[in-house]
Amino acid sequence: MSPHQVAWNTSYSARGGANFILVKRSVERDILLFEGDMGASLLNGGISGTEHARFTAPAPLFEALRPRLLSIYSAALRPAS
Repeated sequence: MSPHQVAWNTSYSARGGANFILVKRSVERDILLFEGDMGASLLNGGISGTEHARFTAPAPLFEALRPRLLSIYSAALRPAS
């Protein structure tokens, strides 16, 4: 990731945006999911030094994303009291 990508993802996440970083590893053939604010940690510590979820196929990845996205968007769309 470039410093610009890290800055954008961190800023967007800090403002409540729903963003994630996906890494497809070719040797292990799995997909790693990182929260959008983890870019700096990825640059500094790499994949092994950063908390992530691991998936062996796209279907479980999307199943894991669904509740996260619903939570983020339902909180953002709640009417103000």
